[in-house]
Amino acid sequence: MQGTLRGWMGLRTEDIRKLWRMLPIFYFSGIAESLNYTAFMALFNQRFGVQYLPYIYIFEAAIMPLEGWLLAKLASRLPKARMMTTLYLIMIGLLAVNGAVLLGFKAGGVDFRFYYPILFISSNFVIRQLTLLLWSTAFDLCPTQQAKRLMPTFIASTTTGGITAGLLASLLGRWLGTEAVYALAPVLMVAGFLFFRKAIARYLVPLTLKEEGRLQAGASSASELEESSGYYLKNILQSPFLLCAVALMTLMPAIYFMMEYQYFTAAEARFPREGDLTSFYGLITAIQFSVCLLLQTVSTRLMNWLGASNILLGIGIIFLGGFTLTALFMNESMGLPVVSGSYAMFYILLYYIAEPCYQLFFKMMPMSKRDGYRYFAQGVAASGGILIGSLLSLLHSSGLVALSPLAWVGVVVGGVLVIVAWFGRHLYIKELVKSVQGLHADLSEVASSFIGGMRSSKALSGMLGYLKHPNDYVRELALEVIGQAKDSAFLPHLISMIAEESSRIRIAVLRAMNLQGATIQDLVQVASFLEDEDPDVRAECVKLISRAAHLKSQSHFFIRVKLLDNHPKVVHEVVKALHALESEESYQACDEAIIKMLDSGGEWAVYGCHTVADLKLTQYAAWVLSLLDEQRPAVKVAAAHCIGKLQYIEALPQLLEIVPMADQELKRVILGALVDMGDKALPGLFANMQQENPYRWNVVVTALAELLEEGRLRTVLIDGCVERLQASSKERALPGALRALGLDALADLAKERCQELHEALIGGAWAVMAKLVDERIVQTLREAIQDESEEIRENGLEVLAEGLGDRRLAYALLDQLKQGTSAGGETNQEPHLLVQEAEGWSDSWLREIAMHARSERERGDMREDRKFLTMLDKVIFLKQVSLFADLSVDELGLIAGIATEEIHEDLTYLVRRGEPNSAMYLIIEGHVELSNATGQGETATIGVLGPKQAVGETTALDGSPSAVTAQVIFDEVRVLTLQGESLSRLVRLYPEIGIGLLHASSARVRLLENMLLTMS
Repeated sequence: MQGTLRGWMGLRTEDIRKLWRMLPIFYFSGIAESLNYTAFMALFNQRFGVQYLPYIYIFEAAIMPLEGWLLAKLASRLPKARMMTTLYLIMIGLLAVNGAVLLGFKAGGVDFRFYYPILFISSNFVIRQLTLLLWSTAFDLCPTQQAKRLMPTFIASTTTGGITAGLLASLLGRWLGTEAVYALAPVLMVAGFLFFRKAIARYLVPLTLKEEGRLQAGASSASELEESSGYYLKNILQSPFLLCAVALMTLMPAIYFMMEYQYFTAAEARFPREGDLTSFYGLITAIQFSVCLLLQTVSTRLMNWLGASNILLGIGIIFLGGFTLTALFMNESMGLPVVSGSYAMFYILLYYIAEPCYQLFFKMMPMSKRDGYRYFAQGVAASGGILIGSLLSLLHSSGLVALSPLAWVGVVVGGVLVIVAWFGRHLYIKELVKSVQGLHADLSEVASSFIGGMRSSKALSGMLGYLKHPNDYVRELALEVIGQAKDSAFLPHLISMIAEESSRIRIAVLRAMNLQGATIQDLVQVASFLEDEDPDVRAECVKLISRAAHLKSQSHFFIRVKLLDNHPKVVHEVVKALHALESEESYQACDEAIIKMLDSGGEWAVYGCHTVADLKLTQYAAWVLSLLDEQRPAVKVAAAHCIGKLQYIEALPQLLEIVPMADQELKRVILGALVDMGDKALPGLFANMQQENPYRWNVVVTALAELLEEGRLRTVLIDGCVERLQASSKERALPGALRALGLDALADLAKERCQELHEALIGGAWAVMAKLVDERIVQTLREAIQDESEEIRENGLEVLAEGLGDRRLAYALLDQLKQGTSAGGETNQEPHLLVQEAEGWSDSWLREIAMHARSERERGDMREDRKFLTMLDKVIFLKQVSLFADLSVDELGLIAGIATEEIHEDLTYLVRRGEPNSAMYLIIEGHVELSNATGQGETATIGVLGPKQAVGETTALDGSPSAVTAQVIFDEVRVLTLQGESLSRLVRLYPEIGIGLLHASSARVRLLENMLLTMS
């Protein structure tokens, strides 16, 4: 049952764990918030007077900036976790004090009329801040994607709490009085606080280990924000779009507060007895939140269909209609039901629908200034909305107009709101186009969210005007937005763009097309893209034509001929398209194309693997498995990915076999393949749980952690992890043994390799811990434990000492972290016996080091007799080159794997000035002269490079012309040559290599600058 519910809601294991801890917070807080609101409104309206409500709201609007300033000061002085708990306790304290005073009034039979404005202001403060605290808690404790998954459930929990509160208020208000309703709110907040405190301690505290540094930065940012408030005001006043946004954000709450005044006034007139009034408020609250709960089930689909702009326009129309009905029926018998229903709907639409839509306005702003615009506009709109609503309500409370005419004023304001919302949609499109060049990556999604998918949308039709815009970014965005509407009516406009010069635009045109209902003539015109010079365009056209199901035979005709295309990406899409069209007569031709791709190697084999994976063609699994032996890394990666998608369990041993020597990308793909195999892989993974090699063990336990549910993970995986972490290992004694034998270079290399193995072992334990707690917490904790500050490191270790996730695993991990690589490596074995034993260890590098050490001892000082370097020799040499000194043994091994040893005779040119260079040379023995031409046309020596120095590193990656000439001098030179293409791939995988090259380039530039200054 739980699995079915989780699947229906799209939840994951870590989501369920977090929900159990956080849902009670939202539920109890939802009850407390609604009880508080219902009670203090009833008390204020009855005992102080609803006619004074506008004055209180005006006073609140005046003190809201002070409230924000005080809270900002509190936040700047406290770490985030403590700030959140402190604020929660402050709110509990305010409600508790007010509850005690009210119960004291009732018990003593006394009353103090001027206490109720204080009750109103303090209680409304709790309403505002509790709502903000709840949503900030949800987003702070959950990663972004998880927050999106869980937010509907959190809203449902809060809404259910509101329904519960409504029923409680309806019953308690009638039987025990309004004071009892209010006094129950802090009790329920205390219940929520018990869960709140645990959630903060478990999910937030580990994320704020570096809070003090961020507090200082935050104080600086706050100061900058205060200084730049005039900047935001100036820009808002100069932008019709932003003025429209602020107007919407102001008018909606203004209309809501006007309706709220109508509701409270009408209700008080109907229910003069306080208990009956409280009971009525509770009933309306229960109905209101019940409707809200039902609306949440369709709100996401409504947003996707209508778009935020149409949602806001629709809310404006509902506000207008609600006030129109109120004005018509206020003096009738149906007046109270109409105004109550309008108030309930206004509340739901404003706080649960409109508020999220507002945020899309600010997506148009630059990222660095987005929050500034948002907070400034929200602050202005909140105060302005309250003031406008309150001042208009004063017309009635001061006796100038009756309630019904005041409702007609609301109709007028509602009409203004509809007009502003209407123009806002069109201003949005213009702002979108203005912002498109700098923010294109984000704006297509924002545009579709704001405009929606309504085919009749005039805003969407207006995008057609931008298809002829001179800016390619604008046209591409317009095409993407049109494409998301999936409207075939735009097809003629799109077909007219076939002749576009930019291949990027042609691809966007194809993606925007919808061929449903297209004629054969339309299809023929679209098929002209199949002869495009750009293979990406041809591939996109194949995908589009395959979706024309109503013209299946014609689509098949056009697509099949592209099986002979000269680019593998196009053939890949053709084979998939023919299978999608279920063109069985072409399956044999498809099989021949797949065989050709797999057999051709290189890029063809990569796309062949993708084709097999996408179509789940298990008959090719053995063939794909053989590609793991390919030399080209991209083919290996594609093959491993394909094996996972095919769930080819027989490949599991071979995948694990290549893990230790795999690069980062291949390791990541192998892990993904094991996870893709799903439950089928579990027996094989469990069988490999006792892997001696830390890298293989890391991949096995990480895959198991991904596949197992938390309950089984705790019962099956934790014990194995703890046992593996606690197992004694002789590996860490090897560096000492090598040093005792006088092999210092090998000892340094072995020490670094042992550290890497130790980190791989700990990495597997962290992966399991992440599934027990939260991935963000584990990542933050790992960073804290490696921080330069001893205090932060100790704080991180203290979190582990508290038994994070699982106490046994946390303690075992803590012990390993404290040991590092030095402890636990003691042994009584003779050094040469330990080295001999190391030749049979599971790690290939330690085995290689041990065998190399033995051969060194046996050979003595005969190194000069060996002309060419072994792989390990290369690694040892690279470790001594400043470019690569900080790299791991694995990374050095990858570089050694692409390095070829060469000998160049005296006076040979390695690099010539002005000629393209695509290789880097590392000098093993010999010397190389760097020279350049002077201003007089002569050649001048810049410097002479010797062993362990690099030549050509500044141009190898991009093949650009060399700025200097490098020539062999003083006899022959021996070098390791690294080709730029292979080196570029390693730089992409291992940024540390690129950083080393950057440092070397900077040093070379400084050398050149100094030499040029000297020569001048």
